[in-house]
Amino acid sequence: MKRWSKLLPAVLVLAACGARGAQTPEQVARAWSAALNKGDDEAAAALFAPGAEVVQNGTLVLRGARDAVAWNAALPCGGAIVDVSIQSPQQVLVVFRLKDRPGHTCDAPEQDAAAVFRVANGKITLWHQVPPPPQGQAA
Repeated sequence: MKRWSKLLPAVLVLAACGARGAQTPEQVARAWSAALNKGDDEAAAALFAPGAEVVQNGTLVLRGARDAVAWNAALPCGGAIVDVSIQSPQQVLVVFRLKDRPGHTCDAPEQDAAAVFRVANGKITLWHQVPPPPQGQAA
């Protein structure tokens, strides 16, 4: 019995570490939003998988970290999450109320914007800007 009591804390720590890697699309989208709102473009970029697609006035493929940092750094707005709609186990639609973010002036403050996040293995594989659903309607 003593042997198991010594192993249990190590097993719990390892289990907790593994759970952190299995983030839901909502958790990843919220982490991305939080990083962007802090002006931490590197942390926001780290949430994108190599080869992730960004659909916003055309399609852009983020080939690696440099592309992801540049794309995030170019975003003029941060935003408060006002709604999350789960579309599938890998995908969520997130509605943001836009606002300024550190080092940037938002070009549409207090407007709503929405993006679909598709996530695999804790990384964004698709970020697709879409029109926000009408207020009060689930996506």
